[in-house]
Amino acid sequence: MSSDMYPSCMTDGGSVVAYAPASSANLSVGFDVLGAALAPVDGSLLGDRVQVKAADVPFALSAVGRYAHKLPDDPKKNILHDCWVAYGEALEKRGLKLQPLEMVLEKNLPVGSGLGSSACSVVAALEGLNAFHGAPLNEHDMLLLMGEMEGRISGSVHYDNVAPCYLGGMQLVLEEHGVISQGIPVFDQWYWVVCYPGTVVSTAAARAILPAQYRRQDCLTYGRRLAAFVHASYTGQEPLAASVLKDVIAEPYRAALIEGFAEVRAQAERMKDWMEAHFVQNEDGFARVCKLDMAGARVTGSEL
Repeated sequence: MSSDMYPSCMTDGGSVVAYAPASSANLSVGFDVLGAALAPVDGSLLGDRVQVKAADVPFALSAVGRYAHKLPDDPKKNILHDCWVAYGEALEKRGLKLQPLEMVLEKNLPVGSGLGSSACSVVAALEGLNAFHGAPLNEHDMLLLMGEMEGRISGSVHYDNVAPCYLGGMQLVLEEHGVISQGIPVFDQWYWVVCYPGTVVSTAAARAILPAQYRRQDCLTYGRRLAAFVHASYTGQEPLAASVLKDVIAEPYRAALIEGFAEVRAQAERMKDWMEAHFVQNEDGFARVCKLDMAGARVTGSEL
């Protein structure tokens, strides 16, 4: 995300393409404060791409890709339109103006998949817009803007998807002392199996099902396990880190939203093959074996 990478992408003065990876939030043990970016081990891209290119009109927006048909027909109801408006307002505060441009969203992540689909679109859009304009916004300002855009979709600002999607790796959301998020060490030998069955659970619905209050014991267990995971990550204690990957905040309530969730938990050792055979329900679904994407969002070229 550093500004020195952008001039080479802007030499034609006309087009940039930004990629943002899928992400897994909460990571079982870190509800709303822990997230990781994902990269399939087969080298394929699991995430959205956005092309920003010069145009003769102030703004135009279109969508392509496997899941483009899931998006609103009205461009003004697409989150990329909101990103364009918000980015323009951020430029105005700096005495700058938006250039006439067209945005093309390549929607490769399904909506409501639990893989940070909205965060992918937001991060790729803002990364592309910032690159197209020569990177006037710094990393902190970009992350604040991304959180704001994510909040418009889910109903509340939270960074556990946008932070890893933008910054890469595994991110611990701090929101203290002027710091939004910082990366923590990861276990390079870990593989992460993700599966989308083809059914939709919106972020808003997933948050609405959670209770307004929790038992004291659940709160203590949550804090203890999260602290243990972060400590184990820094000290290289892999067995300890794996042992505390248990969720007492969201999973007990959200499991009811996902048909077959308990079976997937029980059969996790069989990984990708079992999920593809028994959990994926339609042609929209998929399973991937991943490592963590340490790069995060990046400009990949000028053409989709």
